[in-house]
Formats: sequence, structure tokens, C-alpha cells
Amino acid sequence: MGERRWEGATHGNGWMHRSLIGLLRFIDVRVFYIFSDVFIIPWCVLFRPSRRTAMRFYREAMGYGWWKALWSTYRNHCLFSQVVIDRFAMYAGRHFDVEIVGHDAFKEMAAREAGFVQLSSHIGNYEMAGYSIVSDRKAICPVVFAGEKASVMAGRSELFAQTNIRMIELTPDMSYLFAIDEALCRGDIVSFPSDRFLEGSKVVKVPFFGREASFPQGPFSVATMRGVDVLAVNVMKGGPKQYKIYLTELPYDRSLPRREQIRQLSEAYVAELEKRVREYPLQWFNFFDFWAV
Repeated sequence: MGERRWEGATHGNGWMHRSLIGLLRFIDVRVFYIFSDVFIIPWCVLFRPSRRTAMRFYREAMGYGWWKALWSTYRNHCLFSQVVIDRFAMYAGRHFDVEIVGHDAFKEMAAREAGFVQLSSHIGNYEMAGYSIVSDRKAICPVVFAGEKASVMAGRSELFAQTNIRMIELTPDMSYLFAIDEALCRGDIVSFPSDRFLEGSKVVKVPFFGREASFPQGPFSVATMRGVDVLAVNVMKGGPKQYKIYLTELPYDRSLPRREQIRQLSEAYVAELEKRVREYPLQWFNFFDFWAV
């Protein structure tokens, strides 16, 4: 097992990313799926440290036997590769069939004057939500890692410009906190990744698959401080060109002290996350020791 560490950036360099985007304008994604599954993923499973954390997840969290855990580790890496390919396919102008479950909850929140918070995790392909769930009345402001590759940020910016999305970069100088507050004051939607945190950040410890795990306190703290509605968003891959988006409103008692509100909201979110991971166990894409203290 390695230490609990998250680098936050997509692998590869700008030239590789631009080349992939160019090829995906003309070549079906399934060709890249096959190439990755046959030539790239076996090497990753044999030599990358991610295989150990994936195996441990399937053995300990999911309770799989050794052979099922090994096969799941391979398929998990294959699906992660496919999700990354799909992301670049979107930058290349490709479209996917998307089914939305719980869309009414989003529409009701978007129709109100107040802003609200969306919480996501590194399962499935959350970025797909940015191109599929939009509001005519509100801008969606996703909080993104500032160290991401320029080619990825350029692809996001081009597509997001078409859907009223304004990225907030998670920078070391903490200036993003002001941007988040301003967005909620305007009545916009702020979207947080809620299963990873940078070193030194405050965390909240919540039972997850029967063991205590650390989640970033920030997203829950922002929501309870403003007393806004909260929506869990999970985007899961189906077929080669299909996705299913689950939108779930998360309840919490806003009359309680904030510490208790944070506890309620974090537990509600983690329960929803565990539900989706159990439903789609091969799409758990946290390749580090998630339960490390």
C-alpha cells in the first residue's frame, strides 16, 4: 500500500492530449477502448501501484474472493481508461447518450432564487454532468484543481463556455473561497469534488464500507454555513456511448448547530456514495489508500 496521496492532474503531456483529441474526431472511441484494454491496462495492472489499492478495495471493502478481485481490478482499470478516453472524445466534439435520474430535483432547485451546492466524487465520469445538466437561470461553478494540464483545462473551457459553466480553480492562496462565496451570493450553483482533499485541509470522518474514512470538510461546511440545498451528482458509465446520471437531494436539519449539520450532511452524502459504488463497483476510481488516516 502507498500513502494516502492525490496528485490531482490527468496523466500525459499536452502533445499526447492534443493528438488524442485530433484522432478522436475521426476514430470511434471503441477502437481506443480495445487498444487500451489489450496493450496498456495489462501493463498497468502488473506494474502500477494502483493495482494494490484496487485489489485491497475489492478484497476488503467489497468482500470479493482473490480471483474475482483480480478480474475486477483489471476491469476497473479498463473502465477508468474508457472514462478518460470519453472525456477527450467530448473535447473532440463527440456526443454520448445520457439518461438523467432525478432531474426534477435539479430543476426545482435551479428555479429558486437561492444558489445551491452539488457534491460529486471520483466514480464514473462526473465531468459528463457539466455538459448534460445545465440551467438557463444559474451558472454552474465547478471547483477544479488548479494544477490540471493546460490541454485538459482548454478542452473544459471550450465546452463549458457553451453551457454557462464558470470554473473556480482550487489554488493554494485560498482566493477560491471568495469566488465560491460570490457564486452562492449570486444564486448560482457551486459544484465540489467531495471525496478527496489536499494535504493540510480539514476533514470529517464518516463510516464508509464499514470503516472510518476521511472526507473533505470544506464542501459540507460551505453548504451549512449558507444553509443552501445540496444535491449529490453521480455520473455512471453504461455502454460504450451511454451514461446514467443520478441526482439525489441530501437532507439535513438546518435548525441544528452547524457541527451537527455538517455531520448529518456528510453522512447523507457518504451513504449515497456507498450506494452508487456498490451498484457500480468497477467504477471506483480512487487509486490510493482511501482509508488511510
